[in-house]
Amino acid sequence: MTSAIAYAVAALAEIAGCFAAWAVLRQDAGAWWLLPGAASLGLFAWALTWVEADAAGRAFAAYGGVYIAASLGWLWVVEGRTPTGWDMAGAGLCLAGAGVILVGAARG
Repeated sequence: MTSAIAYAVAALAEIAGCFAAWAVLRQDAGAWWLLPGAASLGLFAWALTWVEADAAGRAFAAYGGVYIAASLGWLWVVEGRTPTGWDMAGAGLCLAGAGVILVGAARG
């Protein structure tokens, strides 16, 4: 499995799990939402172990940029709010940083 797929699965799972808690605590959703939310967060942690990296910290650091970009996708698709130019610029910077980390890791 490639790191890109692992990061995509991890991001979707983390955002969904965190959104479940958000829905319960901020939007008065039923507490049952916490069960699939917890399972989703478990999938998130497992998916990060699929990343091809020599150290967990490096995999997690590169994931940070992917998470930010995926969160803006969630904002747009699930919550129906369009990301601003500032949002997109920030995500671009974070993805560039993640790319630098991954290229450096590949070169050893």
